[in-house]
Amino acid sequence: MNAEFYNISDDLLVKYLLGEASAGERKEVEQWIDANPDHQRYYEQFKFIWDESQELAAKSSVNENDAWKRFQQRISGEETRPVMTVVEPARTKWYDTRIAAAVIMLVGVAALLFFILVPFKSNKQVVLATQTQSKAETLPDGSVVTLNKNSTISYADAFRGKDRSVKLNGEAFFQVKADKAKPFIVTINDVTITVLGTSFNVKSNKGKTEVVVESGMVKVEHAAKSVQLKQKEKLEIETGDTVLVKEPVTDQFYKFYRTREFVCDDTPLWKLVQAMNESYNVNIRIENPSFRNIQFTGTYYNMSLQELLDMIVETSYPLYEITVERKDSLIILK
Repeated sequence: MNAEFYNISDDLLVKYLLGEASAGERKEVEQWIDANPDHQRYYEQFKFIWDESQELAAKSSVNENDAWKRFQQRISGEETRPVMTVVEPARTKWYDTRIAAAVIMLVGVAALLFFILVPFKSNKQVVLATQTQSKAETLPDGSVVTLNKNSTISYADAFRGKDRSVKLNGEAFFQVKADKAKPFIVTINDVTITVLGTSFNVKSNKGKTEVVVESGMVKVEHAAKSVQLKQKEKLEIETGDTVLVKEPVTDQFYKFYRTREFVCDDTPLWKLVQAMNESYNVNIRIENPSFRNIQFTGTYYNMSLQELLDMIVETSYPLYEITVERKDSLIILK
């Protein structure tokens, strides 16, 4: 990969991913990403290689030098360049030790990724990623995926073969176009979800995988076990779980990043606060235990965090007198 073509250096992107960029450098990278869709695509591919390299570098036994040679031979023998290209460190620059090591690692691991993700004469891999905003995309088969913020999916650009496989990190909602001959398969963590045509939400958070079915039916597999979920059923799976237990869907908070609305139906305050913490990336704490089960009913569309807090205070009064106190990053309901 060569970010210089896009007026930014690869070493600056590496510093950004390492978390070692200064405030000014972070701003420069983020402004560069937002300035052009081509910059966004370049960054998504660069970040994908970076994320995958962390996992591959830890467990791969492949000789990276040999892989790199084979990688070059394949490139010279093909008419069409693969979508995943190599990060080349600039020869005329001196690098910070950690940045240099990171770039060198990317060079080797990119070769490994080429063999893993782009088999010889196979489909190119497409990578979609989000940062601070959710994003909807149409897949090659006509299915539609909505990615939540800070999420990534990768898939073959034409879905050729016996199935339609997608790898997910983060959270996404899928509206899958029916095709009985070619199942749609989502892999996330150590969980596999197989469908023919349905709509469902998948989320990974701190090692826990949650699958919510909105329509149709899906099969979820984990640790040699499988279970079928139908409409308005969900499943939560921890890494070490050996038993899969489905349960009914009791709220619609999982839709918030797509619909921008909280739908409450006798919803207790603790559950609404839990959804607000996740959706707004904040830390709200209910200090008074008697407030936890105050119930709310209504649809709250496209409201800011402050508007929702005001709604909680006003709706609870006069039965409960709730005040909102802020201490640094903590919001206390007392």
